Amino acid sequence: MVNGTPANPSVVIEVRDLVNSFGTHVVHQDLDLDVYQGEIMGVVGGSGTGKSVLLRSIVGLLRPASGSVRVFGQNLSELPEAKRAEVEKKFGVLFQRGALYSSLTVVENVAFPLIEQAGLKRRDAEEIARLKIALAGLPANACDKYPSNLSGGMVKRAALARALALDPAILFLDEPTAGLDPIGAASFDHLIMTLCKALGLTIFLVTHDLDTLYTACDRVAVLSEKKVLAVDSLDKIEKVDNPWIQEYFHGPRGRAAYHAGQLLSQES
Repeated sequence: MVNGTPANPSVVIEVRDLVNSFGTHVVHQDLDLDVYQGEIMGVVGGSGTGKSVLLRSIVGLLRPASGSVRVFGQNLSELPEAKRAEVEKKFGVLFQRGALYSSLTVVENVAFPLIEQAGLKRRDAEEIARLKIALAGLPANACDKYPSNLSGGMVKRAALARALALDPAILFLDEPTAGLDPIGAASFDHLIMTLCKALGLTIFLVTHDLDTLYTACDRVAVLSEKKVLAVDSLDKIEKVDNPWIQEYFHGPRGRAAYHAGQLLSQES
């Protein structure tokens, strides 16, 4: 990365002229965004700006009113079902509250996509699932627990393990540190960074956590006025002359996160 942008950028997600609406309520209007291979892209914005809606549009859970979303150069909405399913196997998604199946243990949750989508036998799927669970930083004794017996941080890691089950190329994270204590959130941020480098992942991360933005993200996209108002490295985003951006990044919490991020950069 050079100033938050790869030296030879390869676009893996290309959003053009995106329009999302619910009835007469327009969430996005002519929204454009590029995400580069290997980067951690943070997406921020005020309440109601459609951060999660954008994520769902990209992964195909929400069909836009108009515009295009291309992933690996392909418009998913134009692909036959079988080819679309093949592309979607390259996605790993961690939803806001984990979205684990409450009636399945952790290992069964992680094995589920391996059985249903990859066609593996249960024994083989669960063996791989245990590796993914370890990769997500959970102890071995978490495998046979149900979601109701897990702490909030463990639920996040179990959901991350499931998102990694099919060896995705792109990881989509929706508010991954929401509800975690500062120590747990910092640990999760570092795990994301480690996985990105070790596995060569591209990460699309919706968050409101300033510490995550300063610690983990290569670039940040700010949603406002129904589109991407600005997208760049944080040092440049901070200088954008916009009231919301100035208040968000230069308020008390923004200043604290900035200084914490500077200390981490000096230590690493």
